Amino acid sequence: MHGTPHIVSDVMTHTVTAVGCRATFKEIVQLMQDWKVSALPVLEGEGRVVGVVSEADLLPKEEFRDSDPDRYTQLRRLSDLAKAGAITAEELMTSPALTTRPDSTLAQAARTMAHAKVKRLPVVNELGMLEGIVSRADLLKVFLRGDEEIAEEVRREVVAYLFPAPGSELRVQVHDGVVQLAGHVRDTALIPVAARLVRAVEGVVDVDFELDGHTSLAGARGTPPS
Repeated sequence: MHGTPHIVSDVMTHTVTAVGCRATFKEIVQLMQDWKVSALPVLEGEGRVVGVVSEADLLPKEEFRDSDPDRYTQLRRLSDLAKAGAITAEELMTSPALTTRPDSTLAQAARTMAHAKVKRLPVVNELGMLEGIVSRADLLKVFLRGDEEIAEEVRREVVAYLFPAPGSELRVQVHDGVVQLAGHVRDTALIPVAARLVRAVEGVVDVDFELDGHTSLAGARGTPPS
């Protein structure tokens, strides 16, 4: 099979707002406001990413502005208290930065974001130099693919590969990203494999099977029909 999954460089934003290590608290807030972003990469030298400063890094200054935390809070929130007194990006940033590479797949970037609970990732090359930024919204762009484009890829990369004629005849239809494969197949044991491969096609929301002589296999999550 010769599918070509989208990679981060296909969807990332190339124009990125970033700050240097010496950027002040107010400069960071102003840039976030001007560019409508919630986090900024922090760079040193000629553009190497050394950290990320986010709204979460800035909020402790307001939270602890007029409070006198007790001993328990001081011990439990030592990092936040340090950031409450910080005035530069170097003091505020989370480091090392969580990043991704331009040639990472969208699935890899999505897993990194989900596990770390972040909304965007700086994109860096092998030297750690900033090349762009990718957000959750960028990763969802694959679901804007047209239904016929998805159908053609399913026919070419899944149906023709697993169910070649003669002996099998599957019709492929796609509506709002949901793929339906209907018709006759020679080897129904391949249906769960086909379901996994179809879901791996970018832009697919779900997959259903309507096989001649069998009840609907909605989602093909169960065992194949006998």
